[in-house]
Amino acid sequence: MSPVGSRCVGILLLVSIPVLLHCVSACVADLCNWRGSGLACDPRARAVQQVRLRCTEGAVEWVYPSQALRVVLEPNLSSARHTTACIKPFGGVGGASVYMERAGELHLLVAEGARSDKVYCFRVDGPQKPAVFLQAGVQRDISRRSVGFRYELLGNRTSFPAVIVSLFPSAAVCRPCNDAELLLAVCSSDFVVRGHISNVSHDAQQQTSSVEIFEARVYRQRSGAFERDAGVTGGWHGRIHTLLQCQVKAGGGQFLFTGAEHFGEAWLGCAPRYKDFVAIYRASRQVRQNPCEFPLD
Repeated sequence: MSPVGSRCVGILLLVSIPVLLHCVSACVADLCNWRGSGLACDPRARAVQQVRLRCTEGAVEWVYPSQALRVVLEPNLSSARHTTACIKPFGGVGGASVYMERAGELHLLVAEGARSDKVYCFRVDGPQKPAVFLQAGVQRDISRRSVGFRYELLGNRTSFPAVIVSLFPSAAVCRPCNDAELLLAVCSSDFVVRGHISNVSHDAQQQTSSVEIFEARVYRQRSGAFERDAGVTGGWHGRIHTLLQCQVKAGGGQFLFTGAEHFGEAWLGCAPRYKDFVAIYRASRQVRQNPCEFPLD
């Protein structure tokens, strides 16, 4: 197994796929998301519902899980090289176990009834499309159960959130960005936010730190990680995650935060003091080496 599979997934059980796939029934889905019911299947058919999703990120929800569901992730961007697939289950897994499919075998990620807020990643090298397999448990009542997950396909390590990069041990994860990296991050990051640090909290179990930002100005964000304040100031606030090993501490003054957004969460990339960034940007702009324009005020 690759470092991602051995450390993030944790193989608990292997099951041969042909044992479970007695027959396959196709399901209709949109490009990115699928929501369906196991009640649509004939319990006597022992069928495996199959869903194919065409985006690099989206979500799956399976209500009243019955028998099995196989979700194949095959984005339309055939020219893109996706080497890693990541999924994040929806809180408690009710009524089904979640597996990742690799090389004809199923590797258990989350058992039925377990709760997990972790992100699970696995390699997708080779010709086989990445797939997630959900196996329904024995239903003893007709109460509403559901199981689901969000997924992302990642192309290279530079776009990984810090919690995934940590699977590849390297001191470079916490290294401050140099001038060239900072200027590029401002142009290409999922979010670019200027603000103050109000608090830093640590989670020893998850090995992550959370940086709370306030009085912020949002230059760009891909999702809704940062929200506008309800007051008259019109500022923004939000939370940025990073690794515990980076030993982030609260500091005074304004910072410019950049980074990636994964599963609706912001993960820290570069974070210089704003005045230092302004000096670097002005120097690069003077010699026309800035990769993009950035609004200074």
